[in-house]
Amino acid sequence: MNTLALREQIRQALAQEASSGDLARQLQSQLAHLHPSIQLPESDARGVLERFVSAYIEQVPDVLDAANAVARDAGIEAQVKPVLKLAEQFFLSPPSLMEGHQGLDALLDEAYLAHRLVEEVNDRYITHLGQPLIPLDTTVANLIAHQLIGEAFANQLDEAVHHAVDELLDEQVFQQSSVQDYRARLSSPQTAAAWQNWPCLSRQLGVELGLPA
Repeated sequence: MNTLALREQIRQALAQEASSGDLARQLQSQLAHLHPSIQLPESDARGVLERFVSAYIEQVPDVLDAANAVARDAGIEAQVKPVLKLAEQFFLSPPSLMEGHQGLDALLDEAYLAHRLVEEVNDRYITHLGQPLIPLDTTVANLIAHQLIGEAFANQLDEAVHHAVDELLDEQVFQQSSVQDYRARLSSPQTAAAWQNWPCLSRQLGVELGLPA
């Protein structure tokens, strides 16, 4: 894993945003048009969104490092490493549809790709093994990021994720004789305990989804 490069990329984008305020202005313009299910505190709505975006981006290398360590300790590194490397590549070598995107706005798109990749891979593992590969709850955070990115472009990013996962995890992966061993290790107390430090990302940041009144 080369998360040092990711962290430096994020640091530079945060510094650029601090001087330009480009993403802050973009978020301000979106506040009135967000889906009513996105619940924000009235007193500091834009500030909460800015902190959400920064943390959503900054958590990617932390998650990749944690997932790598958990996978190594659980003995499933061979299965997890390709997923993590692909998430890393979304940052370091983003797909062509990202051309023209700059700064923190671009990293939000790339973070969405990485988080959605983990979510999709988890869905496949739950379907076949009854356990997520990386038990991190980013579902709500991803839905919020989807809204901030915009429906049309976020849908394109989702298609890129689906295509990548189809290539990474075909049905044969789950037909291997060692599948039962994977399941046992994924559900072990040691693996579960290693993920206790990763609660729901959106709840940590003060952004929730709820039914409109």
